[in-house]
Amino acid sequence: MAGGGLTSLAALEGRWRLSRRILHADGTENALEGVAVFRRSGPRLVQDEAGELSGHGLPGPVRAARRYLWVQDGWRLECLFEDGRPFHTVPLGVVRPETTHLCPPDRYHVTYDFAGFPVWRSVWRVEGPRKGYHMTTDYGRAGD
Repeated sequence: MAGGGLTSLAALEGRWRLSRRILHADGTENALEGVAVFRRSGPRLVQDEAGELSGHGLPGPVRAARRYLWVQDGWRLECLFEDGRPFHTVPLGVVRPETTHLCPPDRYHVTYDFAGFPVWRSVWRVEGPRKGYHMTTDYGRAGD
């Protein structure tokens, strides 16, 4: 699959190690090391992330977790919030797809990089009156 981008929802299924760096507009940083598990639930995948968040403003590492839902609709993946609200869409077969989620007054822009899949990356740029950070997450199959 290398070089052709992500081609199906099923390719995400399984356990991934993740390494996340969050660079805030004021120059401070946070990091998260953990795992993401994409498990089948009917026609969709449930993405559960969990890890230790450390860095600026924290007394020590703290446990962090989040959940998303993913469904395939033709040649695109729909990422939903845990409660089913739409988050963003990722076209399949594109090596470096980009998309934006607007949550006024905030703007979330993501670029995925699937060129070396099953090693992949997401880079988020988040802007708003009280938000400003870049978040880069690297994923690789757990055990690789």
